[in-house]
Amino acid sequence: MKNLAIFQKGFLDVLPLTIPVVPFGIIYGVIGTEIGFSPLMTFVMSFVIFAGSSQIAFTQLFFTGASPIVIIGSVAAINSRHLLYGAVLSQYLNKLHLGWRILLSYLMTDQAFSVSSFYLKKNKNKFNSYYHLLGSGFTLWFLWQVSTLIGIFLGNIVPEQLGLEFTIPLTFLALIVSELRKIDHLIVIMFSGISSLIIYNLPYKIYVIVSAFIALVVSYFLIINSKKTKK
Repeated sequence: MKNLAIFQKGFLDVLPLTIPVVPFGIIYGVIGTEIGFSPLMTFVMSFVIFAGSSQIAFTQLFFTGASPIVIIGSVAAINSRHLLYGAVLSQYLNKLHLGWRILLSYLMTDQAFSVSSFYLKKNKNKFNSYYHLLGSGFTLWFLWQVSTLIGIFLGNIVPEQLGLEFTIPLTFLALIVSELRKIDHLIVIMFSGISSLIIYNLPYKIYVIVSAFIALVVSYFLIINSKKTKK
């Protein structure tokens, strides 16, 4: 397949997974302008960070007055899953020039990894299979930037009295709804939520990082227990 055809396949494969992206981006754009970010700053965050959950976390923590260390640490923790994505994809992309690897890393999203890792695995002998990742990643990037701009425009005309800040925690709840059907995930969510309530009054809003660490520890022991059970 030619490069353009593989790029188009990446676009088509990821398209069904982009349905939640537009409303998510719009919510971020609205909230960013409503809590006091300038339209330019709101858009630059989408361009530079390009990670919906991290941007929402950044916005929420900034709005609640968290320290810069907590904000940066939280964003880094949320995005740490990309280290795993990179480890998986490195076997298919390690022969590319540094510029290509940087670009594809920047365009990496959960949805793009989901569809492109499967394609790359099936077509690992094709020298140009990485164009699939370029297609899926660019599709998400483009939709996210456009939806952010729409949200910024709406944020400038929606009355402040509506108090749309409440949609930030609602958005996070929407992200974890699908995980409530899995008992191990539900246990981790409960431990994280309960610990957040208990240690909420810690200084500098550091409860965010501490509760995330507690969730990771619980996850580790659940995985270890699961492996022992299977033996």
